[in-house]
Amino acid sequence: CGKAAPEAEKAALLGIDVSAAEILSQEDSHGGFHGDGITWIRFACEGTDIARQIAEKENWAPFPLNDTVKALVYGIEEGTAQIGPYLLDEDGGLLIPEIENGYYLLIDRQAEEGKASGADILHRASLNFILGIYDSDTDMLYYAEMDT
Repeated sequence: CGKAAPEAEKAALLGIDVSAAEILSQEDSHGGFHGDGITWIRFACEGTDIARQIAEKENWAPFPLNDTVKALVYGIEEGTAQIGPYLLDEDGGLLIPEIENGYYLLIDRQAEEGKASGADILHRASLNFILGIYDSDTDMLYYAEMDT
């Protein structure tokens, strides 16, 4: 047995096996003293059992996105303020296209470490999370990891 590809190891944090999926694109801007940045991977999942794996997981939620995930990915208006989006490419474009049907999983790594509660993720000085979004219409899986 060989070692799993780093991309598969990252996606395993979502609780699914993506070894049969094809990586279509990826970026990683982590670096520097604190290791801040965004890791982003887009997987093509057609012909795999990833949709079944996700549907069977209790921690993956069906669309529509909750307000927190919507703010992280696409941005929302709260009163007179705009919150997000946070998952942007180097040109300021959205990393994840608009999706109508699917599932998502948000892992708040700060809450897991006991540093903050998940409820206030959008109102912190830093964001440290992993997000998986599966598009049921296109069989695409998006993995994003953000550290600020």
